[in-house]
Amino acid sequence: MSCTSTSTGYHKLTRAFWTKIAVTNGEPPNLCSDPDKRGGIQCDSKHKHTYSITLTSVTEADKHIYYCRFTDAQDKKWTVVPGAWLAVTELQVETQQSVKEGDSVTLTCKSSCSLPEQATFIWYRNTQKLTTGFMKVNLLQLQSVSRDDAGNYQCAVSRNEHLKSTPVHLNVEYPPKSVSVSISPSGEIVEGDSVTLNCSSDSNPPTNFTWFKGGQYAGSGKINSISNISSDHSGEYKCRSRNKHGEKDSDVVMLNVMYKPRNVVVNLNSSGEIMEGDSVTLICSSDSNPPADFTWFKGGQYAGSGKINSISNISSDHSGEYKCKSISKHWEKYSDVLILNVMYKPRNVVVNLNSSGEIVLGDSVTLICSSDSNPPALNYTWFKENQNSAVGSGQSFSISSFDSSHRGHYTCEAQNKHGSQRSASVSVAVKGFQRAALHTVTGIVAGCGGLIIIIIVIIIVLI
Repeated sequence: MSCTSTSTGYHKLTRAFWTKIAVTNGEPPNLCSDPDKRGGIQCDSKHKHTYSITLTSVTEADKHIYYCRFTDAQDKKWTVVPGAWLAVTELQVETQQSVKEGDSVTLTCKSSCSLPEQATFIWYRNTQKLTTGFMKVNLLQLQSVSRDDAGNYQCAVSRNEHLKSTPVHLNVEYPPKSVSVSISPSGEIVEGDSVTLNCSSDSNPPTNFTWFKGGQYAGSGKINSISNISSDHSGEYKCRSRNKHGEKDSDVVMLNVMYKPRNVVVNLNSSGEIMEGDSVTLICSSDSNPPADFTWFKGGQYAGSGKINSISNISSDHSGEYKCKSISKHWEKYSDVLILNVMYKPRNVVVNLNSSGEIVLGDSVTLICSSDSNPPALNYTWFKENQNSAVGSGQSFSISSFDSSHRGHYTCEAQNKHGSQRSASVSVAVKGFQRAALHTVTGIVAGCGGLIIIIIVIIIVLI
């Protein structure tokens, strides 16, 4: 803005400045010397009798009447009225505050005063110019908007790009996308740990979250925290993100809880009695994560490895106490003992004579039968050669006063529920004279030389 004066010899001007206040008395503030406006106002009087003021970066606050104030050589002062009216128009962008992704939207650049017909417009988003040229209309139309179209929009009139409108935010709403679940901590999860599942999604407006485990409701909220985790928490988890425009599920994540072996048990594939010659399978089972390896022990000694311990053509040597050890990574646990009891019929049947010396007439003689069997033999039967029927029963066979009729070969038969076996024969015979069987014959012979007493002892030798 500028004002021009014509001075006469009588009214020679000595000073001129611009002010926003018209006064008749006193001195109004000089805008050209206002420290608050320094840099925003430039005053110039290079041309004779012309005084100009330039305002830069004007705003609506600069809208006002500006006056020229003069002082002459006689220190007389006056103000030029009616002054110069500065009208400042502030551009405004009008549009919907929020739109849904896929919709179309129109932004309008408006001014509070009339713009010349030849005015063209420039549009900005987030301070970056959107249009390469100038638009002759004050409308910006966005077709099928996406989230990338959201931001702060401004408009400006060409050749006044520095006078941009106040930013207006365009909010583009859309349903949930990119729904994912993360697990913390990210390493191995061991029973007793604390674990956090975090659901995240890209959506506008923000979503609500719902959790599912194996298809069943498992809680709500962005974070699903599990303290003192157990194997029961293992399974497939997913979260559902939902806002007013739609919903979307995350991919499934697997929560795998590690735990040491438990419920270690040895099972036998046979429910009945085990007979010598059978085939038997011992199976070790346990509950653990990761799955366990197995080692077998018989009576404390290593007896193989693997979940299954198979024994074909089993014998009594396989009888004993069996247990397995379940080994899972850093842990191990033993099963209880299982007793393998192999049944078999009598064998190694032997007859023993209780006398270590010779048998003579009248002795007491006992024959004892022994055998190896499982279960132990219940019945013992005694036989003597050349006799059709048994001569006795029980584990021992006794003869109280041995005579010649007892001579002969004896056998015993041991029997349990699985079978029987006879011993080899044992010969029982008399080997000596009858003990203490002395007959004394006394003869008295008289002779001339004296008395001769002859004692004849007759010992009957039995063959």
